Amino acid sequence: MSPRGHLRGLEGPAEAGDDPVRCDEYGYGLGRPDGIFVLKYRSSAGLSFGESRQDFLHQLYWSPDGLLATVHGSAVGFTGPREAFWAQRAMRHEVRASDRQTVYRVCLREIPAALADLRAGPVTIDAEAAGLIATIGGPGCDLTTALAARGRIMTGLRPAPAVPPAGAGTGSPAGPGYAMTVARALSRDPADATRLDEWAERLLISPKTLQRDFVREFGVPYTRYRTLLRLSAARVLLGTLPVTKVAHRVGYASPSAFISAYAKQYGHTPGTRPTAPPR
Repeated sequence: MSPRGHLRGLEGPAEAGDDPVRCDEYGYGLGRPDGIFVLKYRSSAGLSFGESRQDFLHQLYWSPDGLLATVHGSAVGFTGPREAFWAQRAMRHEVRASDRQTVYRVCLREIPAALADLRAGPVTIDAEAAGLIATIGGPGCDLTTALAARGRIMTGLRPAPAVPPAGAGTGSPAGPGYAMTVARALSRDPADATRLDEWAERLLISPKTLQRDFVREFGVPYTRYRTLLRLSAARVLLGTLPVTKVAHRVGYASPSAFISAYAKQYGHTPGTRPTAPPR
């Protein structure tokens, strides 16, 4: 199958004035057990992959530039940094992204060995596998290269580690570093008000060590990272929830505090469509 790009609507009809969704399709070895089908989506409005089942293909959703809100069963959450959302075939699920966010939807006939026991949920994706998704989800990739990349992508996925509970610190981070452990925990619940020193106590390290790891890993200190994550999560939710509920869901004490922080970061208030791409 030759890669092709076109405009496509997602689940449900588009409302008047909505921007079209750009969907580029790249299929390699379709019909074969080792085939892979990558769909690359982008829209000026939010993206929503609706409540339906895909009975023939397992699916992986990954975004290189933002959080994804995910729903499966009664569980609602977000995929965190360097994570993707996995759903085995026939699993009912919903995935949402914010405006001007790129989302890759990877369809597979086989289940990665490490995900055999995971019906649906967040998974970690290593840097090489993420890069390969972007490579084969673009023009100019031949069949041999794409299928080799598929094999590497399959081995680059792991179930996301559990959030360390209070008082259960071991001194060993679940993941590549202490800051990443905390970042993944915050992504599960952006409203989490745990302070830097409390996280450090859980991980049996000093607050200074954890703060240094945040700056090294993300380029900003803990409180700034948490603010950016909350606002990123809010952008995903704003298309489906009112501002007051979004403010509470992402951890703001009042809608006015949320609106002020949002406007400061993005240059426009929640619910107002920007005239230029947000910074």
